[in-house]
Amino acid sequence: MDRHHYRFTSLWRLPAPPDRVHAVLARPEDYPRWWPQVRAVARRDERTGTAHIRSALPYTLRVTLTERRNDPMARVLASGIGGDMDGHARWTVVPDGRGGSLAAYEQEVVVRRKLLRRLAVPARPLLRANHAWMMRCGERGLTAWLRRPPQAP
Repeated sequence: MDRHHYRFTSLWRLPAPPDRVHAVLARPEDYPRWWPQVRAVARRDERTGTAHIRSALPYTLRVTLTERRNDPMARVLASGIGGDMDGHARWTVVPDGRGGSLAAYEQEVVVRRKLLRRLAVPARPLLRANHAWMMRCGERGLTAWLRRPPQAP
């Protein structure tokens, strides 16, 4: 496998029905409100946006996300990723059998930014640990967001 290639998977257990979780995940412009490492998201158009992501490492990823699939019936969201890395990501949300949801996240990317490519081998364990920590923070943030009382329109 290419040393610049990464594959990540995460499974989040969330305290809300799948339709609600899908609806929240389908609004990436709100991610900075509940996911601390997602610093900014700006929509370019109906299907494309940019995101700035910074976790524990002193480095901000700049990515362009292009919606490939938003299927509320299947509760699947998929995006192409460009910018500092190229690849794709996918959310799949299913009932957990207890009134909540399981949200599976899959991401496969190749890093493109020169610094990330230089660090691909020596810092690989650190980069993977940083991603895992960021995903745990996202799960905690979304859990808290979903537990908030509904906001008045």
